[in-house]
Amino acid sequence: MLYIMRHGKTDWNIQHKLQGRTDIPLNEEGRQMAKQAREDYLNIPIDICYCSPLIRARETAELVLQGRNIPILYDDRLIEMGFGIYEGTANCEDIPDCPVGMLFRHPEQYIARDGAESMQELWERTGQFLSEIVYPQLKEGKNILIVGHGAMNSSILCQVKHIPLQDFWKAGIPNCKLMKLC
Repeated sequence: MLYIMRHGKTDWNIQHKLQGRTDIPLNEEGRQMAKQAREDYLNIPIDICYCSPLIRARETAELVLQGRNIPILYDDRLIEMGFGIYEGTANCEDIPDCPVGMLFRHPEQYIARDGAESMQELWERTGQFLSEIVYPQLKEGKNILIVGHGAMNSSILCQVKHIPLQDFWKAGIPNCKLMKLC
């Protein structure tokens, strides 16, 4: 089985700020969410966890899997999508001239600018991770958990479920909720 989980809440989530690769820690609510997820998903069989190296994902994985003998491996391909100079921007989807807003309104039309990562770059690195790491282990019968971020997890979800780019955000990936993909 393949499961994904988005990190717990951060102060920037509450402030509706683009986090991207900015290394923002969980806030107390996020830590509580991860501890609750540990209780909620205690009986889900997991053999290995792959995680983004960003602190909010790392802390979530560590709290969710605390007390279980499950290795957590960090992979840079699971880092959140980079938003360049727009990281830290609040409510970007409501700002007409903010190019990252297009990512949330019409992801298939998004054009990366000013140091942001393109959808193609995101797709390629997460697709490489799936083909090199996840799919071979699924064939071996492993139960895998990926702990990451909204956009990065959405790219994995879309690739695994063959969801078109225009529906990139439709599944919704709430904080600390386990999603079974296959």
